[in-house]
Parts: sequence; C-alpha cells; structure tokens
Amino acid sequence: ILIGIHKKPITITAMYAEMEVTISRFSLILSKTRKLDIDFKAVTIQRIEDIPFRDENESIIHDEDGKPILHTDGTGYISEDLAMKCPRNFSLANDITDNSFEKYEELLYVEDTACQERGAETSNKEPPLLIQCRLFYDGCAVKGTLLINRKLEPGTIQIRPSMIKVERDQTLPLEETFKSLEIVATSRKPGRNALSKYLIAILSYGGVPQEFFLNLLTNALEETRNVYSDTRAALRVASNYDALEVGLVARRMISSGIPLSEPYLRHCLSSLESGEKIKLKQGKLPVSESFYLMGTADPTGVLKNHEVCVILDNGQISGKVLVYRNPGKRSAAYEMATGDFDGDMYWVSRNPELLKYFKASEPWKRLYSTPADSKIRNPREFSDMELERELFQLFQEARKPSFSMATAADSWLTFMDRLLTLGDDRASEKHSLKKKIIQLIDIYYDALDAPKSGKKVKVPKGLRAEMYPHHMERGAEFSYRSSSILGQIYDTVQAFKNEAVPGKEIWKLPCLDDPIPELYVKWTARYKDYREEMTSAMKSSDESKDLAARDVIHKYKQLLYEAPCMEESAKNTEEIYEEAIAIYHVVYDYAMRHGVTRCSFAWKVAGSALCDLCAWKLAGPKEEPIAILPSVLRELLK
Repeated sequence: ILIGIHKKPITITAMYAEMEVTISRFSLILSKTRKLDIDFKAVTIQRIEDIPFRDENESIIHDEDGKPILHTDGTGYISEDLAMKCPRNFSLANDITDNSFEKYEELLYVEDTACQERGAETSNKEPPLLIQCRLFYDGCAVKGTLLINRKLEPGTIQIRPSMIKVERDQTLPLEETFKSLEIVATSRKPGRNALSKYLIAILSYGGVPQEFFLNLLTNALEETRNVYSDTRAALRVASNYDALEVGLVARRMISSGIPLSEPYLRHCLSSLESGEKIKLKQGKLPVSESFYLMGTADPTGVLKNHEVCVILDNGQISGKVLVYRNPGKRSAAYEMATGDFDGDMYWVSRNPELLKYFKASEPWKRLYSTPADSKIRNPREFSDMELERELFQLFQEARKPSFSMATAADSWLTFMDRLLTLGDDRASEKHSLKKKIIQLIDIYYDALDAPKSGKKVKVPKGLRAEMYPHHMERGAEFSYRSSSILGQIYDTVQAFKNEAVPGKEIWKLPCLDDPIPELYVKWTARYKDYREEMTSAMKSSDESKDLAARDVIHKYKQLLYEAPCMEESAKNTEEIYEEAIAIYHVVYDYAMRHGVTRCSFAWKVAGSALCDLCAWKLAGPKEEPIAILPSVLRELLK
C-alpha cells in the first residue's frame, strides 16, 4: 500500500511527534466506506471549537494526562441537504459479525447491491440523524461523526479540532488536493438485541438474579424447538436473521405460504437453529427493551451528569436506563470504554427487570499504567529511506491482532467467572480477584491504545489465567467446570435436543407446474455452467471468495431477469415465471441425487419469482398477497 509514496507525502506524515500516531492515521484510508457524490465547490466546511467539561466553578476539568475532558469529542454537524444524500439502507458488511455457522454456498449476502443502492437513493425521504464518516479536504484528514443540524445553511459541514487527525502541512504549497466525504456507518433502527458473556457477568455481579438469564434462555430454546412445526416461531427466527440470505430466503418462503416441511426451507431453518444455539452458548441471549445505539455529544448542553438522550424511531424515551461501555474518567465518551463520539455503539436498556435488580458499583479509575517506551523517535529524525522502512514495519505490526488484548480479556472473564461463584466466606480470595480484574482492565486499554501510544504492553504472568471455565471451550486440558451463570447457560444449551430433526427427502411443491421443455433444457446447460463457475469462485482467496461467489449469482440473476433483480426488470412477468419454474425443476432434479444444499441456486437466483408464484397460487379464495416491511413484521412478532 505504501509502495510509490515518495518524499512529499512522507514529509506530510512527519508532522506527528511519534511514529505510532503516524501509522495509526493510515487506517483512515483503509476504512470500509462509501463515498458520497457531492460537489465540494458548493460545500462550506467550517471549524468550530470543542466544548470542554467544567466544574461548578466553571473551571475546565482535565484528565490524568492533563488534557481537557471534552464534551464534544469527535462530533461535528452536517446540514440536512447533505445528509439527505446518504443512502437510507446503508450498512456495512462487517455489521454481520457472527459467522460461526456461515457457509459461502449457503449464506451469501442477500439483496443485490445495485438494487439496494438505486432503490435507497430514489426513496430516501428521511436523512439519518447521525453519520460516522471520514472527510478529506485541503490536505486534512477528519474522522468522527456528523450530527444533522437543520439550522445550518445548505451545503454546510462543521468540524471540531478533536475530529482532525491529520492537519495540512503549511510549509507545502496547496495544489490540487483530494476531497471526499466518505460514510462508514449511519444511525439506523436497531434490530434484535442480545446480551453477551461480558454483559451477563457484569449484570450478575450487579445483582441481577440467575433466574432472569435462565428464563431468557428457556424462552429462546423453546422458540428453536418449535421452528419446524410452528409458523410463527419459524417466521420469528427467520426474521431475526434476515440480514443473511438464509434468513431472508426462509422468511420469504414462509410469508409466501410455502409449508415448513418444504425441503430447502427445512434446511434453512436447520441452519438457523444451529446458529441460534451457537449464539446462546456464547451468552447471546435475546433481551427485550434493549438496544445498541450510535452515540454522539449533546449539542444543546441541556443534559446533566448521569443523563442521556435516547431517540428511537418513535421518538425520545424517558425514565431510567442502563448504558454500557466499561467506565473510566477521560472525555464523556471515554468514560464509556475509551471511546469517543466517532460512531461508537452503546448498549442501552430500559428492561424493567434489569433496572429493578442492577446496582452500579463505583466507577472504574485507572490504577495501573504501562510505562511509555523511552526509545520512541520523532519521524523527523529518520532519513527518507529509514522512514519508509519504518512505516512499512509499523504498518505490518498494526495489522496483526493484539495478543495482549485477547489475553487480558480472556483472563478478565475467567477471574470474573470465578468471582461470581464465591461466597462471603471467601472474602480474601474475592479481594484478590477484584484487584486482578481492575488491573486487567487497565492493561486491556493500554493494549487497545498501543498502536498510537507506542507502548509495549504485556500481561504479567501473575495476571494470566492458567485454567479457563469450560464455557470458553479451551479444551479439557485447560478447562475447569464452572458453576457460574455462564456455565449454567452453556450446559443448558449443550443438553438441549430438538426431536424434530429435518427429513432428508427432497420433493417438489405441487403448486409449481411442470416446466416448458425448451426452457428446461436451456437452464440445465446454464446450471451446469453455474456449478463449474461457483467451484472456481470457491478456490479464490479468503478475502475475495465471497465477492467472487456473489458475482456468479448476480450473473445468473441477470440472465433470468435481464436486470440486476426482479424489481427492476422490464422483462415480461409471465416469461420470468416460466423460466423460474424451469430453474426450480432443473435444480431440484439435480438435488434429489446430490443433496438438499443444491436447492439453493433456485432460491438465490429465482427466489423472488418463485415466492410470488407460490403466494398467488397458495392464497385462499378471498385472499390476496400483501407487501410488509421486515421491521413491521418483527414488531408484529414480538
């Protein structure tokens, strides 16, 4: 990536005092972003001051490093007209993080990207309230969030000093510079929310009884038990995963009236059930009245200490809430896990039982700090060749995972697990564990900041766990049997057996008539080509495998619809239906000899047409298919 970077850009990076900060800023150009199509000649970029916290005497409050604690850390403003240009359905591929049961052949991303983008841009009526972005202009690089401000003049962006990560080098002439506003993520309606092992441990320590978590688990397992026999349960589980193709296909098939016994639908439900059980073992228990929301500063200055403003799709909420990021005293956001207001996600809950039982502990304060490396050199001390070599080396190190972070997190969870099982008669051991836990938090955040601070962070041997609770799945040799709530959750899921095992017999839906012979022959040849092309795509590198597979699917959707998707097709609908039926029969005939997973091609390529056909043919005498938004469906299924 740095090949071809010559003297000029290297001189610009030398504005930083430390090499580590220099290399950390290269990550700005590597973020997954989408560039907004705006004319910078018509855009005004203004700089406004950060707002520091002040005490009762109006004196600025400083952190342990002597820096002002900022109320507006990382947050600026954007005018409504510019925010309107942001696609409504914008989301990141890495929003979907749980890939433990994902298979490329079965779980490719759902909607055709081109259809999504064009549809979003033409139907965008309401801009996002908050945009996480990268802004490059006049030699500066800006990182943070932009909050919509309807009072701004059109075409205005306001940024603060805390957002500026690379300043322009004033000694260099300002020639033609790169200008771009790139979107990383936007605020959007939160989906189903789940707890985590870390949250469960903290909530349990705070007084939430074990029965609360076990009841959540029982309800979730009961839902998976009924997934093969109860339409409502199956639809609810499928709707929870409609960001993955396996979930979307299942939801569409069920909504179209296709019976739950249909072979490929049962296969999809089986995949969803397996994925749900894996999540539950990991402590990802669905919980109501809880949300992951994007955070930003209070632009009004109205909020007082211990107050937050929570805005959902139906407006603000009021009353007590729990807000989670690990605490500490720096800026307002840093108190919630060394974050700033540049798009960090916060867990917010107004679940009445959690509010009833949870009692907060004293806020965490740093007690331990890894000493800085005295050998850190200023970039100006390097020759051009040395600087380029150092940049390469630091860049490679920055892309490697931090084992100190992982070790600290795993040891923290292990000691916390042990702490939850000790009674009052073990006061000395509890005190020792608490001391280790606090120190591990400090080490974890030092490791998190290490790429910028240059600190060499290591977890001392005395703070490393030697044996882990069995629910962390480290193998019998390195595990002990835990009786904590996390161990109980794991054991309950492990012992759960669903007697309704999907059948393996493949049969065809009677509502899909026999295909036209000529079309059957045409799609038999195309399906053979598809299998060869998909096999080749699966041999691509890990980084490009899913993209290659998606391109293959898009090719055959184009052949069927003569457009990226059915919704954009100008082709005669009856012709599409006839070809979709031919695809269905070709694929299912092949699947009868080679297994149910082969049915996927029919639903990936012709799914929209097949579901439309089934909905019309399976509808009752006085019934008519209706469209319903996934968000509305999820609301109805609560």
